[in-house]
Amino acid sequence: MTSQTDWEILLKLAVAALLSGVLGWERQSFGKKPGLRTHILVGVSAAFFVGLTGAVVEHFGQETGVMQYDPIRVIEAVVAGISFLGAGTIFVSRGKGETVQGLTTAAAIWATAGVGLAVGVGRYTVAVGATILVFLVLHVLGLWEKRGLPGMPKAKHEGEETS
Repeated sequence: MTSQTDWEILLKLAVAALLSGVLGWERQSFGKKPGLRTHILVGVSAAFFVGLTGAVVEHFGQETGVMQYDPIRVIEAVVAGISFLGAGTIFVSRGKGETVQGLTTAAAIWATAGVGLAVGVGRYTVAVGATILVFLVLHVLGLWEKRGLPGMPKAKHEGEETS
């Protein structure tokens, strides 16, 4: 692993904040929670854990030579933690008709963590591409869903009456 300065890590955090903010803005513009702040925190945290892990191994591992940096473990830990956060955004309403709410937002949080991880390992092109792709899926398909795609029933949103 190459040595990163604190400034390089901070730059990665800023890039993660910007890209994650795009996804959070999209969720917030549709009136969905969590929005801007949560998505930024998820993306920045994912990038931060990657950078911090490398810095800790670099700092303490040089003395003993026994510590190794394993980015796969960092990714596994972030994915596990984000899975719990995402699960907390999903609600199932039971009653006349069982409905699931928050699944798309949970998936967006999960994708945002992936963007942060990509930035954290220095894969800026992949992070930007993933941000664009996730934004398009959320925004464009969300608009189409709201209007009703041909052959697809119009999506029901919170506060709408079912017919």
